[in-house]
Amino acid sequence: MSSRPAHDFGVLLNLAFAAFRQALDADLAAAGYDDIGTSFGYVFRRLADGPCSLSELAQELAMTPPGALKVVDDMVAKGYVQRSVDTADRRVKRLHLTERGQAALKRAHQFHQRYEQQLARRLGAEPAAAARAVLEAMVSGEDGARVRRPRPV
Repeated sequence: MSSRPAHDFGVLLNLAFAAFRQALDADLAAAGYDDIGTSFGYVFRRLADGPCSLSELAQELAMTPPGALKVVDDMVAKGYVQRSVDTADRRVKRLHLTERGQAALKRAHQFHQRYEQQLARRLGAEPAAAARAVLEAMVSGEDGARVRRPRPV
């Protein structure tokens, strides 16, 4: 009989993220945000830091400008993002979260906190904190440099 784990580590990480994402999507849908695309979270988080141009967004998220435009157009159509003219350079459009976008991001933040609290209740505070420490170490990388945000799908 093999003592090999049921899942390789990377597969386990992927499955854990899929379970988390499924629960997040269900929570957001229950709150009326049932039209959030898979790449929206990255844009929400970037725009929470402040407005930016499409080219800045694409560069920061390691996307092509046409790829970023596709996501942004979808978010604009669904009422999460708006464009406005840059006051310094009228040729540039600045991207902002709308009230709906800010509310969806707030709901997602609340879900993240609840999920981690539920994990602590289920496993205990120390194992949940250890899980967070492991994930933080993985994101930091071996030399302490932060890993770039994952490229949206």
